[in-house]
Amino acid sequence: MTRFDNRITRALGIEIPIVQAPMGWIARSQLASAVSNAGGLGIIETSSGELDEIRIEIAKMRDLTDKPFGVNVAQAFVRDPGIVDFIIDQGVRFVTTSAGNPMQYTAQLKEAGLIVYHVVPTLRGALKAVEAGVDGLIVEGGEGGGFKNPDPVASMVLLPLVRSKVDVPIVAAGGMLDGSTMAAAFALGAEAVQMGTRMVSAAESPVHDNWKKSITGAAETDTVFLNQRHSPALRALKTDRTLGMQWSEDNVFGQFGNAKDLYFGGDMEAAIALGGQVAGRIDEVRPVADIIAECAEEFFAVVDQLADAYVKG
Repeated sequence: MTRFDNRITRALGIEIPIVQAPMGWIARSQLASAVSNAGGLGIIETSSGELDEIRIEIAKMRDLTDKPFGVNVAQAFVRDPGIVDFIIDQGVRFVTTSAGNPMQYTAQLKEAGLIVYHVVPTLRGALKAVEAGVDGLIVEGGEGGGFKNPDPVASMVLLPLVRSKVDVPIVAAGGMLDGSTMAAAFALGAEAVQMGTRMVSAAESPVHDNWKKSITGAAETDTVFLNQRHSPALRALKTDRTLGMQWSEDNVFGQFGNAKDLYFGGDMEAAIALGGQVAGRIDEVRPVADIIAECAEEFFAVVDQLADAYVKG
């Protein structure tokens, strides 16, 4: 197979420019090591706030893989004012920051020699992050699952818009699933993709089978966009719980529920089951290695097919 070679693969030392999303409680060593071992970039979350557990998970990563991995700082959920020192002390090279002001942590992280990418849902956010000195962006379309900007913009619009205004490397997030979506993202200016919902449903994902089945059984219309009058908004799978919140003008974030009962107990009504519209394209649970290898293979096949069909002479 043709090798990937771009700014992101070179900077991060990865073979395949696929990044796993940093989902709370889910993005830990079991899943993240599988992604890194498959040639992508596994990410360890900190949004759960369980830093003692996160320290253990990072240590496990070093036992489970000798490949690069990163850590995410979801700023809206930071409870420990020493989070940056904590990250630096773990000896990681790559950090993604999200859900907050990129001015807050970027300089300190970069002074310690870390590579910093910031998650942005708008052009304004992208320009602010570049001004803050980030090394790259994760440009997140509104079709993706999880915490969102209350005014969502789809990847097809957001990606080329941001690319037209900035020069830093871009990771595309929202709707990313396979080689076709990866090729589309690259055509729009990305140099890597991030997968969330696809990784939640992967064989190595630690979540309960009920959640995985909800994803593999979902139609493309089976998500709801919650909390649009507040921040953060959320894109989640349709359940009785989320449908009951769909048109609420109240801030439903405080009604999130018991995440662990959903994530690991399988009670789909215990909390908000986050998920993206791409769930409608996922029809089976697959090992991470197969997902990543097939995505890479299909990427190059799609690019070759387009060249054969449209590039003449």
